[in-house]
Order: sequence, then C-alpha cells, then structure tokens
Amino acid sequence: MRESMEFDVVIVGAGPAGLSAACRLMQLAAEQERALEVCVVEKGSEVGAHILSGAVIEPRALDELFPDWKERGAPLNTPVSEDRLYLLKSAGQAIRLPDPLVPKTLHNQGNYVASLGNLVRWLGEQAEQLGVQIFPGFAAAEVLYREDGSVKGVATGDMGVAADGSRKDSFEPGIELHAKYTLFAEGCRGHLGQQLRRRFELERNADPQHYGLGIKELWDIDSARHQPGLVIHGSGWPLQGDASGGFFLYHAENNQVVVGLIVDLNYVNPWLSPFDEFQRMKHHPVLKHYLEGGKRVSYGARAIAKGGFNALPEMVFPGGLLIGCEAGTLNFAKIKGTHTAMKSGMLAAETVFEALVDGDEGGRALEAFDERFRASWLYEELYRSRNFGPALHRFGALGGGAFNFLEQSLFSGQLPITLRDRDEDHARLRPAADFSSIAYPKPDGLLSFDKLSSVFLSNTNHAENQPCHLVLKDAEVPVASNLPCYAEPAQRYCPAGVYEVSGDEREGWRFQVNAQNCLHCKTCDIKDPAQNIVWTTPEGGGGPNYPNM
Repeated sequence: MRESMEFDVVIVGAGPAGLSAACRLMQLAAEQERALEVCVVEKGSEVGAHILSGAVIEPRALDELFPDWKERGAPLNTPVSEDRLYLLKSAGQAIRLPDPLVPKTLHNQGNYVASLGNLVRWLGEQAEQLGVQIFPGFAAAEVLYREDGSVKGVATGDMGVAADGSRKDSFEPGIELHAKYTLFAEGCRGHLGQQLRRRFELERNADPQHYGLGIKELWDIDSARHQPGLVIHGSGWPLQGDASGGFFLYHAENNQVVVGLIVDLNYVNPWLSPFDEFQRMKHHPVLKHYLEGGKRVSYGARAIAKGGFNALPEMVFPGGLLIGCEAGTLNFAKIKGTHTAMKSGMLAAETVFEALVDGDEGGRALEAFDERFRASWLYEELYRSRNFGPALHRFGALGGGAFNFLEQSLFSGQLPITLRDRDEDHARLRPAADFSSIAYPKPDGLLSFDKLSSVFLSNTNHAENQPCHLVLKDAEVPVASNLPCYAEPAQRYCPAGVYEVSGDEREGWRFQVNAQNCLHCKTCDIKDPAQNIVWTTPEGGGGPNYPNM
C-alpha cells in the first residue's frame, strides 16, 4: 500500500519551466494572501543534476519573474561581448560570415553566457524561500488518474527493487502525490509526457516533433585565449551531405569555455556517430585555437526538441498541462529554450492559480491557458521562427540559411507561408548497405576522447542491481532486424556507450545494454528505427550529476 500526499499543484521536473511555474504560483499566492501547497518532484540527485544546455540565456522571462534577479544573486555574470558565425568548409578551412549576413535571431546582445544548471539551482533556492516543497532524488514513474479519466497526480518509483523484480532489504514503496492540477516539465521527450500525448491525442493537429542531440564539454583554457562573453556558432564540416547540425563555443567566466555540437536526428546514414563527429570537429582550427593546451573538466549529452511552433502539441488536458521542453517550446532559430520554457511555466502558473482562486477542485482541461499562450510574446516568438528548422531540412545548410536570413532579418518571420516537415526522425534512416562505413580518427587524449572516459566526467551513476530502465519491446529486434538492415545504429548514436553488439556470425550476435552508463539523453527513444527502445525512469537519484553544465 502506497502512502499519499495531497497538494494543490504537483510539478514534475525541477528545470527552468517547472521551477518558474512553482515560483510564479507562490508569488501569486503571496500577493493575494492565499495558502497554496506546491510540490516539485525531481529525478536527479539534486536540483540541477540533470540539467545540460549550452547556454546563452536571454533574460526576458527572468526579468518578468524576478525583476531584481541581479540583486538576488542570479548566476548570470558574463554578458555576451561578441557574436561570430562560421561556416566550416573542410577540416582546415572556414568562412566567417559578416555580421550583416547573420540572421537577427543569432545576435545575442543583452544575453548572458551561463551555466543553466547553476541558474536552475538558484531558481530552486528562490522557490524554497517562497514555500515550494522540492523533492530531489524521486523519479515520477507513473501518472495517476481519477475515475473520470482526468490526471490526479503522479506516483514516484519504488526504491530498492532488484533487477529480477524482487524486493531488496532496502525496498521502499513509491509515494502517490495527488493534486488538483499537475504540470509536467520533464524536459525533452519526457517519459510520462509521451504517455499523456498518446492517451489524450495531444499531437493530433501537430507536425511530428523533430530532435537534435546536443553533446557538450566544459573546458578550462589558457587565460591568454579566453575572451569572456565571446559567442561562436557555426555549421558545415564535419556534418555534410545528408547530416546537418551546428556547433557552439561560448566563453564563460573563470577562464572556462563550453564547446558542443548539435546533430539533427533526422540524419540518414546509420554509420554516423554523433559523438565521434563532435570529437573530430574539435580539431578544426576555429575551435582548436581555444582548446589547445586546455583541460576538459566535464562532459554530457541531451536531446533537444527542435520542431518549434509547427510541432507543438495541445498542451492542455484534463487535470494538467505540458510545459517547457516537455511541450517543445525551444526556439531553434535562436538556439535557446530557457526563456521560452520559463515563460510557458509562468503562463501555466497564472492559469492554474486563476482556476484555484475561483474554487476549482481540479481535473478540468484549463482552456484558458491557450488564450494566455496566444496573447503572449512566447506565441509570437515561436510563430515567427516556425519556418527555421523546416527550411534547413528542405533546402540544406546554404539554401535554408539564405531563406532564414531573408525571412528572419528582412521579414521578421512574417512571410505568408508555412513550411512543413512531416517525416519523423527515426523513419529517415536508410539501410547501412547504401553507405560506406565511417572510419573515425583515434582520439588523441588532448582534444578528442573516447566515450567511456567522457561518461566518467559526467559523474553518471545508477544503483546496482535494479531493473533496466531501457526497455526493449521485443528483445529479438536489435539482432534480428536492426543489425542486418542498419548495422544496429544504437551502438553509434548513443553518446555514452550504452549499447554494444558482440559475437560473430558463426557463434551468433549478442546485443548488450549497459544501462549504468546512461546519460538520460533520450536519443535511443527517438532514433531507434524500429521504435523498439522505450526510455523509462530508473530509480530516483540515478543518472548524471552535472556540476555546472
């Protein structure tokens, strides 16, 4: 028998969307002198442990939520000082685009280079000071429903369950968290959010969501090469042909830079390894100039939802809402999702609070959220960038880049056309026989590294002897289907070495899942061509423990 706790609002996920919603709810309650019970449940070992982003942060939503954020000590200490945009032509050549040819959405004046993990930790402190109850280390594993089918809350996962399903001596049952309304802010490709999308048909009027895999490293570099606030973006080599994406290198504080690569998960060649593309990319002179002689101090990876406006689902359902990257509010034209996630959480909070003030007992579909959303700057911003991703997918980096420059810089996103991209990312993969395998350079241990040493820097850990959270719908598919057709791409698209194929044709092939390595990036859930892998929540507290990513 599970114990239960009652709240007015339960929020799943202590990221920028969830914590902004929690803070805004308590601000409104204080303004109207009303008692409000708000709970945030977070699967990471602490607030911020699973947060990974570039990040250049636009403070627009933060200005609204805490106008005095500077006085409160928000960790935005490095204003952007300069933007540079490059097209990498080859392993040794690059073209820097003149500023007048850079789309307006990629100009970052007024923004800050920051650690999103540290900003989220600060938001968590503000939420607790306002009276929010935050439970880190507890994974929301199940959606609970009322008899009428509306969402009643969530249940946290059981702790102390062995891999065979038996109860260990340390077993503790999960707890039911009941609420009048539940906000789901799990981030991109949330496990419970996927269930809600299917149950309530939330995607019936949306284009398929599209994703990118973002891989990031944090480096200490030579102070002589460090330029606080310098923001570098680029595309091209090594992602050419049918693969696309872009890199970033941001100069943060304390002689540190963050460097990363976003690989669009609509690529067609199953031999491609996003991790290895990133490792060899760092040898390009544009990046090597800053990294050479430095020390890599952290590593991580995370999928991002980049479908934008056209792929937004219905965010409202009976008893709750999807917010932030759970819904896909990232603005890919800006390569930013923090301010949009925060704003969506604030809009949800205002909608829920209004309902509760009116005596609402919960369980309704709060259609007023849609009205608030459409009247907000968030809607306008996402609408203006609706063609950015589809243009790149349809016309390629050069043609799509030219289209986006014209639309964003000259027409402010108001061209009277809407481009569509209705091919799901996993369905784009073609047979391995259509391509030659890719021979990636051996890591040199200076600029490029192997997967296992990288995962070590992510501080990833999962409790031993627990059920595998990477569930195969059919255990035969990887060897019987994916291997002969696609050379089992999981062993390459996973940036953490979770999936391995061993054996040979004579003795037979074996598919191994090293769930202990999992960074919770969700790429396997997205890119598996058979859609046979389902990412579920492991025991609470497991996964990466990012320090300041």
